[in-house]
Amino acid sequence: MRVATAEDMRAYGARLAGLLRAGDLLVLSGPLGAGKTTLVQGIAEGLKVRGPITSPTFVIARVHPSLRQGPPLVHVDAYRLGGDLEVDDLDLDASLEESVTVVEWGEGLVEGLADDRLEIHIDREAGDEARLVTLRGVGPRWADTPSDPLEA
Repeated sequence: MRVATAEDMRAYGARLAGLLRAGDLLVLSGPLGAGKTTLVQGIAEGLKVRGPITSPTFVIARVHPSLRQGPPLVHVDAYRLGGDLEVDDLDLDASLEESVTVVEWGEGLVEGLADDRLEIHIDREAGDEARLVTLRGVGPRWADTPSDPLEA
């Protein structure tokens, strides 16, 4: 899916949140400045969780409680993590079942947390503010999901 602006990325995230439920794991990848945190801001808006949503690069993980009895959002930035042992230290599996967990830079690090996950890759288009967003569902939870569930 082509997303033209940062505002459109937030709107895309808010729509995506409508598909999410407690226990969902989202793994975000893409280059620096691609819009991963902007997408998470939209997801947070759609889930109606307490903000503000900023990149947790230095604190590694933040929990954003729901403002409407929905699941909390666990927002993780794995950019500074050195490997599986550091991921284990975060104890993400302890809150996975009751939260929506979104991990930026999690590719190759967090796939073992759950059999089901939604992998989201964001790329920048050359010389443009637009982004290309690719979704890939893994596991039974996402088995019948089209490549862009928001277009279905």
